[in-house]
Amino acid sequence: MKINKFLLWVVLASMSAALGFGKEKGNVREITGCLSKGDSAQEFLLSGNDGSTWEVRSSKVALAEHVGHTITATGAVSHAKMHNMKEDTKEMAHDTGMKKGDTEHGHMTVTAVKMVSDSCQK
Repeated sequence: MKINKFLLWVVLASMSAALGFGKEKGNVREITGCLSKGDSAQEFLLSGNDGSTWEVRSSKVALAEHVGHTITATGAVSHAKMHNMKEDTKEMAHDTGMKKGDTEHGHMTVTAVKMVSDSCQK
């Protein structure tokens, strides 16, 4: 247990030192998955086919029309720099054998939707 904490601190310190030198994920993402209703009237949950989960909203796309559909959503990740650092840290920690929270979770403002299927496969 202590070695895992030590490795996590080493990973975090390495990331802090290497900011800007690693791979850069873009601010815009394309996620394919099942859209469901969120906690509020304007919020939805996109469960990605890759196991990721995204809280999504849009002022440009009528997301409510796609609830229960498999869609490909394109949009801007909220707080992209911090989100990408968090995901890179989780990936590095996973490489050391840690198992906690392997899937991606984030917030995204959707700018375009392409319907893949009028139903979701589970």
